[in-house]
Amino acid sequence: MTKLSTLDDHLFAALDRLAAGGLSGDALTAEVQRAGAIVDVADQLIASNRTKIEAAKLFAAHGHQVLPMLPQIGESKQ
Repeated sequence: MTKLSTLDDHLFAALDRLAAGGLSGDALTAEVQRAGAIVDVADQLIASNRTKIEAAKLFAAHGHQVLPMLPQIGESKQ
């Protein structure tokens, strides 16, 4: 998963599986646990991206002087 739009797709797919019905017993329990795990990971991804946005806002407002106080953001992975 590399884009927030992909995250949306996974969240809506989990919701669709839960809403479709036809699950009961262990299958329903497993699907609820899976959906919960997806939501937990989604929360972390959203928090991480929120931090990056806040860092970008600080940089936009204050320029290069804030760089030593910000974590490294937006570096290309090699």
